[in-house]
Amino acid sequence: MAKVKVVGGGLSGSEAAWQLAERGHQVTLYEMRPVRGTPAHQTADLGEIVCSNTFKSEDPHNAHGLLKLEMDELGAGGSLLLRCARASRIPGGTALTVDRREFSARMTEAVSGHANIAVVRDEVAELPEGPSIVATGPLTSDALSQSIRRALGDEGLAFFDAIAPVVSSDSLDMDVLFAASRWGKGEGDDYLNAPMTKEQYETFVEALRTGEGFEGHDWENVPYFEGCLPVEVSATRGPETLRFGPMKPVGLPVPALDGRWAYAVVQLRREDRAGNMWNLVGFQTRLKVGEQKRIFRTIPGLEGAEFLRWGSIHRNTYLNFPARLSPHGSLRDRPELLFAGQITGVEGYTESTAIGILAAANLDRIVRGEAPAIPPPTTMMGGLMRYLRDSEPAHFQPMNSNFGLMDPWPERVKDKEQKRVKLVERARTDFAAWMDANGLRTTAGTA
Repeated sequence: MAKVKVVGGGLSGSEAAWQLAERGHQVTLYEMRPVRGTPAHQTADLGEIVCSNTFKSEDPHNAHGLLKLEMDELGAGGSLLLRCARASRIPGGTALTVDRREFSARMTEAVSGHANIAVVRDEVAELPEGPSIVATGPLTSDALSQSIRRALGDEGLAFFDAIAPVVSSDSLDMDVLFAASRWGKGEGDDYLNAPMTKEQYETFVEALRTGEGFEGHDWENVPYFEGCLPVEVSATRGPETLRFGPMKPVGLPVPALDGRWAYAVVQLRREDRAGNMWNLVGFQTRLKVGEQKRIFRTIPGLEGAEFLRWGSIHRNTYLNFPARLSPHGSLRDRPELLFAGQITGVEGYTESTAIGILAAANLDRIVRGEAPAIPPPTTMMGGLMRYLRDSEPAHFQPMNSNFGLMDPWPERVKDKEQKRVKLVERARTDFAAWMDANGLRTTAGTA
């Protein structure tokens, strides 16, 4: 039995504290509310959810559903979040939708009432000593943010999140797109390019100008940096602004035009080594999801695009995981100080909580003298961890769970649903084998 600390009483921190306590450790959980509030939270409850009351699909053939299966399997006695969510469920179709207040009340009762957890209501201003997990989320306090920055360096922590959409390679029309880097610099397949005629470009710009965007909460309002303006804002600055910005055609000869330049070009940058995911370069946006789908599918070659991540711009605090953390998410010189949740660079409630469960399992291993264990990239949790670990640091941005994170199926399968069935079956088999190989089938309270 060890004494461990968890900083942050959100979804990931509460789950991590519970998982460690269930493994028999004495946990001190620090939550600064209500001593110090945030612009987003309204209560002092643990696990308060602020942006949505849905934990997305439980369908096992959906990326979020698969992740939930892995969370329940790795958790000691399952996932606390999923247990409380199912007990607080309200009608929401296939989504796990909850009564917000009831859910947070159940989380608070479970964590506060655990014999192995002491909840301390106070702000933590410095990174803790000893075995610890920091899961303070996107609204990490200024004092702790500065402590993290001192530990990681100036480029290790971001406070502003400008995200462009990501699409699946399987959904792109390669008869229209062509692979090329501007002026031939870089590898030939670093970028895919969607050429536009003058008419297509003007129609596209007008759609951006008139598209409906999110207004956002006060706590999400941020000043736009000129280098990451929403694409729809750029479109309002003049009809040629985008053509001289992210849609610049210069240096990109189009094979179908006998090497001439198109009037404008949308570039897609490879988001992962396998080429499963492609980022729309310079297309960070605050358009509503339905508008993103409608407008961006008018780009030549993207008419049937499957969006793996939607664009967004909001205040966020997250770490440059691939540049500054160990593969299991700790400081490189302190393997027993792990980070978990949204601060690691994942998007979404279940994603944040899943990283909390994995961090707790690995901190348990570390204090026992065992090496951390990471699931294989054929699983959803392993795919998320690989993205955090192996992304290009200069372009690292938060990511939600999607099938593009996982190793692709080795053979071509035309039917998308059938391919997902195969990916899920492989993931379930490989996750179970990984747990067995690492002795992770934990009985609660055995530390």
